[in-house]
Amino acid sequence: MYKYFKYIRMFLAGLMLVGITALLLDCTGVLRHWLGWAPKVQLLPAILALNFVVVVAVLLVTVLIGRLYCSLVCPMGIMQDVLIWLHKVWPSRRKSRYRKPLPWLRYTVLALFVIFMVFGLNSLAVLIAPYSAYARMVQGFASSGVMLAVAIATAVLMVVMTLWGRLWCNTACPVGTLLGLVAKHRIFGIRIDASKCVGCHQCEQGCKCSCIDIDGGCKVDDSRCVDCWNCLSKCKFGAISIASKTGNTSSTSEVDPSRRAFVATTLAVGATTALHAQEQKMDGGLAVLLDKSVPKRQVPLRPFGAISQKNFESRCTACQLCVSQCPEKVLRPSTDLGTFLQPYMAYDQGYCRMACTRCSEVCPSGAIQPVSREQKTAISIGLAVTLHDNCISTQGVNCGACARHCPAQAITMVETGGMTVPSVNESKCTGCGACEYYCPARPMTAIYVEGRQHHTEI
Repeated sequence: MYKYFKYIRMFLAGLMLVGITALLLDCTGVLRHWLGWAPKVQLLPAILALNFVVVVAVLLVTVLIGRLYCSLVCPMGIMQDVLIWLHKVWPSRRKSRYRKPLPWLRYTVLALFVIFMVFGLNSLAVLIAPYSAYARMVQGFASSGVMLAVAIATAVLMVVMTLWGRLWCNTACPVGTLLGLVAKHRIFGIRIDASKCVGCHQCEQGCKCSCIDIDGGCKVDDSRCVDCWNCLSKCKFGAISIASKTGNTSSTSEVDPSRRAFVATTLAVGATTALHAQEQKMDGGLAVLLDKSVPKRQVPLRPFGAISQKNFESRCTACQLCVSQCPEKVLRPSTDLGTFLQPYMAYDQGYCRMACTRCSEVCPSGAIQPVSREQKTAISIGLAVTLHDNCISTQGVNCGACARHCPAQAITMVETGGMTVPSVNESKCTGCGACEYYCPARPMTAIYVEGRQHHTEI
């Protein structure tokens, strides 16, 4: 009977992996209506978005039966299962054996991750967040430059680490470590009846987490077990089952009060971080062969619904989902160290159209809050700045392209010094970038959008 559990899990995990991958590669935005929920059930984005339903559900399942999330929901975990399966075609593949855990490494990485998140260094923390890392890898292979380099590095790291099974999950993944602390006290789990075990070690060799110790007393390390259920199908003697920890002393140990305190402290810090992020919500052609240059923005442009620079940077996991969904290719991954790979807006290939709200619909972490088309027209993310010396009106050409294309009618052409130049009404400008995109001035644009620290209503 237990073997069917494994096959059902594999089928559902396959659907999850294919669904998230397809969503990340979908540039039409069609799949977001059917698959938009998949990124929102990932644990870290759910915590940042204060999606308590998902967070509580994941923790309850983990307390009940262990780290099923890691084998069924997490795309990075599922991808590792695929890589481990592919390793089987190698004749020289090393058979898995029990390996002692590395708690000092796991807890150090988790502590650093929490510290980075608390102090706003999200761009560093999310480099090892499982969903974000997988999403960047998928997007990177469809991109170039820095994103492609990040994707290749991530893929190589995963391939190498899966030579030792789920080594990444149980050493470097902060979500895996956190759920492992919870799973340590789970109610139901893999139990081995020592009286039936013949010591064949088949379960050990099938365990991708190397958490079964037959020679050490038929024990299972619940903190590392990801509920793949391979061991259930490997045992031919009926010694392995899913049972309650109660009454089975061969595979359990006393509860470590310090570990329980660590779990409570970690959850409290995570909740504090999320609540802190929630508080931030209250913050409010001429020369066609030449490329157009834009002055360096003092404040980067963030999408409509980001609320503020601080809210966005504290919640964004740099998963690149919004980048893939942007039809105008306005969103780009940052190469700045402080906001590494977090998206910013650029208007060289298009501008942010008022009718498009895709990024706010797909963001799983709350970095971009949902906004309707009507709400979007009443938000200002930036302000157009004019550079009259660059305007082609100085060459005797009455252009007016910025005024004609402004969807908010925030720009008018006024006469000054015998020239007609643009004038911006600050109370109407939304910062959509239409003026910057359509400005024909080369090489330096005559009008560009400067971002706002706090988005305002107009």
